Amino acid sequence: MAKTPKPLPELSWLKPRLAISRAISLLSFFALILVLLIWTLVFADLHGARPWVILSIELLPLALLAPGLLMGSARAHAWMCFLVNLYFIKGVLAAFDPARSMLGWAETLLSLSLFCAALMYTRWRFQYDRKLAGEV
Repeated sequence: MAKTPKPLPELSWLKPRLAISRAISLLSFFALILVLLIWTLVFADLHGARPWVILSIELLPLALLAPGLLMGSARAHAWMCFLVNLYFIKGVLAAFDPARSMLGWAETLLSLSLFCAALMYTRWRFQYDRKLAGEV
């Protein structure tokens, strides 16, 4: 037996959710960048490493997806869901180190909120685009 497809939500229901999830994902994205910058430049003990090297390793993956996130691309948000898992893992590992626990918790919470917001934006954006195309 074939299942009947679930109807798409109305555009009036999707629009505010798109705006809120995009705002939360952008806010979490820039807050994550800010936390990484401040920690590396102010608090981190780099043991003689150059800060720009550490920052380029940490921020380059985020910088690659930044244009897509700023333009509101659903695919960039979907890729961000994959990428932000690395920052979540790094944050959880840092949370168990007493010297870096504040960084770890901040990075974990920001990456978790970015993941959830980007995931919901991706889902709702594809539903929105399908609804605009005339799908029922």
